Amino acid sequence: MTEPTEYVPPKVWEWKKGSGGRFANINRPIAGPTHDKDLPVGKHPLQLYSLATPNGVKVTVMLEELLALGHAGAEYDAWLIRINEGDQFSSGFVAVNPNSKIPALLDRSGPNPIRVFESGAILVYLAEKFGAFLPTDAATRAETLSWLFWQMGSAPYLGGGFGHFYAYAPTKIEYAIDRFAMEVKRQLDVLDRRLADNAYLAGDTYTIADMAVWPWYGGLAKGLLYESGEFLDVASYKNVNRWADLIADRPAVKRGRMVNRPFGDPASQLHERHDASDFDRKTQDKLTAGG
Repeated sequence: MTEPTEYVPPKVWEWKKGSGGRFANINRPIAGPTHDKDLPVGKHPLQLYSLATPNGVKVTVMLEELLALGHAGAEYDAWLIRINEGDQFSSGFVAVNPNSKIPALLDRSGPNPIRVFESGAILVYLAEKFGAFLPTDAATRAETLSWLFWQMGSAPYLGGGFGHFYAYAPTKIEYAIDRFAMEVKRQLDVLDRRLADNAYLAGDTYTIADMAVWPWYGGLAKGLLYESGEFLDVASYKNVNRWADLIADRPAVKRGRMVNRPFGDPASQLHERHDASDFDRKTQDKLTAGG
């Protein structure tokens, strides 16, 4: 059998559209819109354009937690952005997020709309706007923001690194899978050690740090990402699993996971956020407006 030829990078890289992989049809090396299309706008103060990926779930959980606290100003319309179909490259979406990634938020509660993009920025913006889930004492606030930005810096190794090469790449590359599996397990160990003596990442208080980390690493710990639970031996991280279950039991988290979810049981999907006053009666309905 002939050994594969070692890849030698060219002096100047060129984009080859036929590179393969699950998301090859939407990946490209340039920014900007591919087509003209305005974004829909609903009746609520906040307009969310997203999808129920881990990054999208961070924000819908935050919004549902705010509504659970009674913040009526956190009412929102959730508009489904189908990234596999290129919705994120519309002119309207690029105007809200020039990086063409979900989630993107448009705050229309004031005289001039305010755009916020990147999930971590949206969490901080909402926490400061409503005075919730971001502690005000210096030490706990610093701990919260440190873990929030830990997640923002670490998750690309999990999703774009391990997840891509383990689940999505057209060929299995042992070096790449081993490299990123090692890093993901190191990250799980970081979390497990922190949670050994703390109920939540910032200590005894549930914060936006937990909302950011949980959809990625909580899902990973419960074997929900990339069908990789056994491969990564996620059950061995006992403290992460305890924390993941604690957060998963929160009613607002259960609702947040439903929003902008176009897959799975229709009863687990919610494509438009209704008023808080009548939402509890409609939680299990499949609402199609906004898709």
